[in-house]
Amino acid sequence: MATPSPNPLVVEVPKQHRFRRWIEVAGPFLGLIAVIAFFAIISGSPDRFLSVANIRIVLAQTVIVALGAIGMTVIIVSAGIDLSVGAAVALTSVIAALALRNGMSPVVALVLAILVGGIVGLLNGLAVTRLRVVPFIATLGMLGVARGLAKYFANQQTVNAPATWINELAVSFPTRPWMLVAPGVWIAIVLAVFMTLVLGKSVFGRRVFAVGSNEAAARACGIHVERMKLMIYTVGGLFFGLAGVMQMSRLRQGDPTVAVGVELDVIAAVVIGGGSLNGGEGSILGAMIGALIMAFLRNGCLQMGWANYVQEIIIGVIIVLAVAADRYRAKAAQA
Repeated sequence: MATPSPNPLVVEVPKQHRFRRWIEVAGPFLGLIAVIAFFAIISGSPDRFLSVANIRIVLAQTVIVALGAIGMTVIIVSAGIDLSVGAAVALTSVIAALALRNGMSPVVALVLAILVGGIVGLLNGLAVTRLRVVPFIATLGMLGVARGLAKYFANQQTVNAPATWINELAVSFPTRPWMLVAPGVWIAIVLAVFMTLVLGKSVFGRRVFAVGSNEAAARACGIHVERMKLMIYTVGGLFFGLAGVMQMSRLRQGDPTVAVGVELDVIAAVVIGGGSLNGGEGSILGAMIGALIMAFLRNGCLQMGWANYVQEIIIGVIIVLAVAADRYRAKAAQA
C-alpha cells in the first residue's frame, strides 16, 4: 500500500523557530516570576512581599505605566518612539486639577485632560509627518514644550483640586471593598483588552503593523502612511492623557514636576514585553507584563530600603539588556 504523500501546502515550522517563538511569548512571564521570586527571597519576608495588601499596592502603582505602555505599544509597533510621555502626564495632571479647581465637573475634567494628551500626540505626529523630523527628536522637543506648558499653567507650583471621585481612581485600597483593587486597575485592564482586539482584529491594527514592518511596502499597498502616523501618535497621546489623570488621582493634586523619567519605565515595559524598536512587533499583553515587572522591581527596591539611584541603575541595565535582546531576536529572525 503506497504511503500518502505529504500535503505540499503545509509548511512545517522548524523546531528551533517554534522554540524561539515560545521563548518570546513566555519570556515576559518568566521575567515577572523571576523578579517576584527574587525579591520575595532576599526580602527575608515572602509573606509580606506576596501579601494581598502589597499586591494591591503594586497594582495601583502600575496603572500609570500600564496606561502609558498601551499607548507606547501602538507607537513602537509602528516603528516610532515617544519621549514626551512624562511631560504629557505632568501637563494633563495639571489640566485636570485646574479644571476641577475652576468648578468643572469631574467628567469634563477627565475628558479635557485626555483631549490635551491627544493634542500633544497629534503635534508629535505633525512634526514627524509634516516637518519630517525623526520621532526621537520630535518627541524630545515636545518633552520640553509640554513640561514648560505644565509649569506655565500651574504657575510653577502644585495645583490643589477639590475631592471628587477622580481622587479614588488610583488609590491602593478602594473605598468599596468589592472592587478588590483600584478602579484605575480595572480601567487599565478593560482598555488593554480593547486595544488587544484593535491591534489584532481591526484594519487599523493591521495597518499599524504594516507601517512598522515595512513603510515602503505599506505605501505600495495603498496605506496612507502619514495619516496613519497622525492617528497612531494621537492614540498614544490619549492614553498618556488618561495616565495624567491617574497621576493627579494618586497625588490628589496637579504637579508640573512629576513623572520625570516615566518614559523610560514605559518604553522598558514595552520592550521587555516583546516590542521591537525596529517596529512591526509588540503586544499589549506583553507590555502589561512589562509594566508589572517594573512595578514589582520598584516595590521590591523600596522594601529592601535601597536608595533611589540603585533603582535607576537597575532600570537602566534592564533597558540596555531588553534592547540587546531585541537586536538578537531581529538577527535570529533573519538567520
